[in-house]
Amino acid sequence: MSANIRSMIPSDWPSVKEIYEEGIRSKNATFETQAPTYEKWMETSHPNCHLVVETDGEVVAFAKVLYTSARPVYAGVGEVSIYVHPKAKGKGIGKKLLNELIRVSESQGFWTIKAVIFPENEASIHLHKSCGFRLVGIHERMGKMDGVWRDNVLLEKRSDIVGTD
Repeated sequence: MSANIRSMIPSDWPSVKEIYEEGIRSKNATFETQAPTYEKWMETSHPNCHLVVETDGEVVAFAKVLYTSARPVYAGVGEVSIYVHPKAKGKGIGKKLLNELIRVSESQGFWTIKAVIFPENEASIHLHKSCGFRLVGIHERMGKMDGVWRDNVLLEKRSDIVGTD
């Protein structure tokens, strides 16, 4: 399977939305219960840090860096979101995509990227650690899903090339 990583374009939205909705249904990827509109989706994302993976002409994964604050002091801090369609999992696509997102985020001036993951999503935690993220801690009882409190694992990756001075 050849995987092409490229910037997301508007026509990718139906596929990206479908992958995101698969994550919603899993109940281990997000607190969200429905996908937003394309416009809402893009307004929280850095426009140059939004990638997709295409295999055989089909988008099977996406990753993006979300803004974490409007305050200038945090301009180089972002939050990673990465989703791989269930049919494409276990093929190394996530690792290639996350490593490319790290590279692209650094080229855009990000010195720290963080990930907030449900502890039950062990595959995502492992993926992030394999790409150089470190465990920062656990946010306990961050929100309820189906009436049950859920924790979040907080991981971060500090750039070796941006913000080192």
